[in-house]
Amino acid sequence: MRPSEVTTLFRECGAWQDGHFILTSGLHSREYFQCAQVLQYPTLTSRLCQALAQRFISDEVTCVASPAVGGILVGYETARHLGVRSVFAEREEGRLRFRRTFHVSTKDRVLIVEDVVTTGGSVEEVISLVKDVGAEVVGVGALVDRSGGWAAFDVKFHALVSVHVKTFAAAECPLCKEGVPFTKPGSRGL
Repeated sequence: MRPSEVTTLFRECGAWQDGHFILTSGLHSREYFQCAQVLQYPTLTSRLCQALAQRFISDEVTCVASPAVGGILVGYETARHLGVRSVFAEREEGRLRFRRTFHVSTKDRVLIVEDVVTTGGSVEEVISLVKDVGAEVVGVGALVDRSGGWAAFDVKFHALVSVHVKTFAAAECPLCKEGVPFTKPGSRGL
């Protein structure tokens, strides 16, 4: 899929939203990517994740790991296209952990998958979880890199589309200064 096809899909499904948002990272933004608006359509989800999986087909991936909640469907469907298993990490006492008896072994070659990367914080947490057990991280994949290339990992990184969406610290947010009401659509508190 070309990046222009991905952005068109996101716009048509209402996944690329305009407003005043507080992101999971705590930063503020005028734009938000609500991937659930695209992921509610299995056919579109399959197309997106197949395109993402193709970028890692030669990396001999044995497992796909993702952060909950946004990465679960993307991780699962990407794993399906790669023919491997999918696990996800959930927040427990503020930190991502593998629960539900999910495990990654020292023999695994793990692809970390996320729906949207802004700062890369959640991805970095999953990378640490995987490396802590001695498994190899072969890459990071995302539907959207909203950092415009700013987020970087010490492994291969591929997003279907990369856009630069301006973000603001709360104290510097022009929308807050204008009194524009905000929404906090992220899932970190789940």
